[in-house]
Amino acid sequence: MTTPALRSVTEHQQHVAALFAARGEWPVEQVPVAEARGRILAAALTASEALPSFDNSAMDGYAVRAVDIAEASPDTPATLPVTGDIPAGAAIEDLAPATAVRIMTGAPVPRGADAIVEVEVTDGGTETVTIREARAVGSFVRPTGSDVEIGQEVLAAGAVLGPAQIGVLAALGITEVVVRRRPRVLVCSTGSELAEDPEPGSGQIRDANGALLAAAVEDAGAVAVRRLWVADDVPAFLALLDAEVATGDVDLVLTSGGVSAGAYEVVKEALGPRGVEFLKVAMQPGMPQGSGVVGGVPVVCLPGNPVSALTSYEVFVRPALRRAVGHPQPDRPVVRAVLTEALTPLRGKRQLRRARLDRTAGTVTPWGPPGSGFLGWFAGADALIDLPADGTPLQPGDAVDAWDLSSG
Repeated sequence: MTTPALRSVTEHQQHVAALFAARGEWPVEQVPVAEARGRILAAALTASEALPSFDNSAMDGYAVRAVDIAEASPDTPATLPVTGDIPAGAAIEDLAPATAVRIMTGAPVPRGADAIVEVEVTDGGTETVTIREARAVGSFVRPTGSDVEIGQEVLAAGAVLGPAQIGVLAALGITEVVVRRRPRVLVCSTGSELAEDPEPGSGQIRDANGALLAAAVEDAGAVAVRRLWVADDVPAFLALLDAEVATGDVDLVLTSGGVSAGAYEVVKEALGPRGVEFLKVAMQPGMPQGSGVVGGVPVVCLPGNPVSALTSYEVFVRPALRRAVGHPQPDRPVVRAVLTEALTPLRGKRQLRRARLDRTAGTVTPWGPPGSGFLGWFAGADALIDLPADGTPLQPGDAVDAWDLSSG
């Protein structure tokens, strides 16, 4: 019998992404700006008012007419009467010719004034002020609309709402925004070996997959709606899955375990007859994979080893989730870095090696053994070295691609 060819990593990435693309444009919802951090803006926003909304001072000092101090210098300073103070938040006033008013940063520039003299070049007077330098028209004045003009596009569709974006929305008085709904992901760990509090020597283990995948889903901007655990029981697994899908509250089912070629592969046995495809991808770790649609909901089935599950999630699921909602940077940033140790890639499989980046030096160091059973080592890594499948040995000083897991 002919052994089926392995699917390439790129082909499987495209296959998983297509599961989301088949759903069409992602739904939107309106949320308060105060709750919109990290969300993806669904439509461009234009300003209905200007920022700043009035001419204001960029310095603590004195508002004047530039013509009244045009000849001021250290040797021949100009002295003007001070007619009042304008703190931030005060109403706009008028300035008489040949006078000055003390003004604070952010306060409205009085009508008739066209320059601000910073307090450092004056004597700081309160009844009269002596000014030792001339200032041009517009000096230290923030004009109306100099930051944002009325009708200007402030944020484009697809913008990620971070602190600066939320700040400008608040400044413009925008209290609600239309954003892409966060994908809702059901995380399901399988395996009779899993236990909440296993007894020593029982052969059982705690469920790391559910915790790490739920955290990874949230980190990507999606919502882990529920975490489930199912033993190696096909009818029980199908009953639970069907009930969850029927709620209509799930955009993706993400399973771990039960996808390999051995016995007790509950996910494969349950979903294979329903049209979910199970195959091997030319990747290490994470060769066995599954994907398809159940009840109209995409299902992605990851291997059960926690390292393989998390690596597979990074390669196949995270970029697909972020691309589906229009995130401008769905993929992890790829850094070209110099190896500090020799590595021998696998021939015929693309390998993702856990590593640590030194961003200052531009180097990357393999972190821990290459096997898929070293979750503790993964916890200390902040990158994945992406090794091609040609098997060509690499030496210290060779340049490689590294996925930066600390950003993006």
